[in-house]
Amino acid sequence: MLRIWGRANSSNVMKVLWLCEELGLAFERIDAGGAFGRTKEPAYLAMNPNARVPTIEEPDGFTLWESNTICRYLVATHAPGHALHPAEPRARARIERWMDWQLGHLNAPMTTLFFTYVRTPEEKRNWPATHAARDEAEALWDMVEGALEGRDFLGGPALSLADIALGPYLHRWLSLPIARKPQPRLAAWYGRLCRRPGYNRHVAVEMS
Repeated sequence: MLRIWGRANSSNVMKVLWLCEELGLAFERIDAGGAFGRTKEPAYLAMNPNARVPTIEEPDGFTLWESNTICRYLVATHAPGHALHPAEPRARARIERWMDWQLGHLNAPMTTLFFTYVRTPEEKRNWPATHAARDEAEALWDMVEGALEGRDFLGGPALSLADIALGPYLHRWLSLPIARKPQPRLAAWYGRLCRRPGYNRHVAVEMS
């Protein structure tokens, strides 16, 4: 059985758990990272020298780290050509663009917001950095708002890895106690995602 190493409250682990549900893949999740430790232990470092989560481990001993790469790999090995990650080059590129965008642009301001409001005591919060991150994140989510015009999901009519990569951050954006202007397409997209059992079970949960 596939093993997924990583704590359930990690946004990057959430992606993999949700995808496994979409693909109908059985898995065993093993707590690692954060309060659970393990990521600096020699056995874990042998699987993932980056010492972060998630890492997947297959029954034959193959291991892989980096959440977006794991997602691409799982579709390629269990459902090649699936609408989640289509084979047609342009359709695939449009999806992978959002996956790269999440890593290169959205991750930083959303991490600042999340850590400020969920992981940092109020007396230690850096409010100037937090306000700047809020403004940056809102501008980035405006891009997504525009991209959703006339479509149910980022890649088109069907769920794709673009939605899975951004989905955990969308939940945080709409749940954190921050001022947000109306973004009705984001709200409608969130509603569609919440109707998917895997998203509801692994992503749209209380933040910790």
